[in-house]
Amino acid sequence: MTPVFQTIKTALHGAAEVTVARHSGVCDPSGALYLESDRILIVSDLHFEKGSSFARRGMLLPPYDTATTLAALAKIIARYNPTCVISLGDSFHDGQAAARLPALYAAELATLMEGREWIWITGNHDPEHPADLPGETFTELALGNLVFRHEPSKTPCSGEIAGHLHPAAKVVRRGQSVQRRCFVSDRSRMIMPAFGAYAGGMNILGRAFHGLFDAQTITAYMLGHAQVYPMVRKALYL
Repeated sequence: MTPVFQTIKTALHGAAEVTVARHSGVCDPSGALYLESDRILIVSDLHFEKGSSFARRGMLLPPYDTATTLAALAKIIARYNPTCVISLGDSFHDGQAAARLPALYAAELATLMEGREWIWITGNHDPEHPADLPGETFTELALGNLVFRHEPSKTPCSGEIAGHLHPAAKVVRRGQSVQRRCFVSDRSRMIMPAFGAYAGGMNILGRAFHGLFDAQTITAYMLGHAQVYPMVRKALYL
């Protein structure tokens, strides 16, 4: 193991163990966070129906994003069997996207929601409760030492788990660079990667992330194909 990798415990399925404001969990390679003691699964920025949203504006994308994201969500729910799922905003790409869900996908999503608590956190793309779907909707939610919200607060804080910024990290090895979606945390707060199939990534060393984390303790938990790779600040490139 090279020095730029933080020493961590590796959980099942290639996940990495993490602590945020004294809550323990695992960062899964899918981009979901699972809080083991609370049996809560957190995902962010699903952006369901992004393809159809773009098509309405004359920008054609392959119409497979919702199906792909739903399949990934079903797999991670089967893996951890959470009692509660929290979706941290921008679950739908626009305010009408939930109503546009094809009946097949709406039924698949409803099946995933059965038998567990489901919480929708509102985002800038979806500020209202999704049409015709169960679950509770909040602008933010407090649980123990944690606050779940879509957009991270502007200054460093303790106990926040947010999304919105679609974090990604870049490393360089032997002249080759790799940028992947990532969780980013300084153990006090975490910003989640986008879970949606068509969602992009924003480098965590960029301006949008300035001032949000303690630079001495920040770690990027980069998503590999089958494993999460925690990387310390000195290993990262803009």
